Amino acid sequence: MQSIYSDKEILADALTAQKTSTSNFNMFANECAHKDVREEMLHILEEEHAIQEDVFNIMHEKGYYPTPGADQMKVDSAKQKFSQGVKMV
Repeated sequence: MQSIYSDKEILADALTAQKTSTSNFNMFANECAHKDVREEMLHILEEEHAIQEDVFNIMHEKGYYPTPGADQMKVDSAKQKFSQGVKMV
C-alpha cells in the first residue's frame, strides 16, 4: 500500500504541531494563577520541547531541515551582544 504523505510531510506536520504545542503550553504556564498548576504546565512544556527537539533532529539527520553552519565571527558577535544585554538588566 502506497502512503499518501511522504516522511518529510509527516515530520514537517509533527514539527509544526510541536511548535504550536510548546507555544500554547508556554502561554498557559504564564497565565496560571496557582503555583501547582503552573509547575505542571512547565513540566509539560519541558516534555513538549524534548519531543520537538527529537522531531527536529530526525528531520535534520534525514536532510529534510538543513541548517547552514554559522560563521564564527557572527557567533562571537551575537554572544557579545547578548551577554552585554544580560549584564545591563
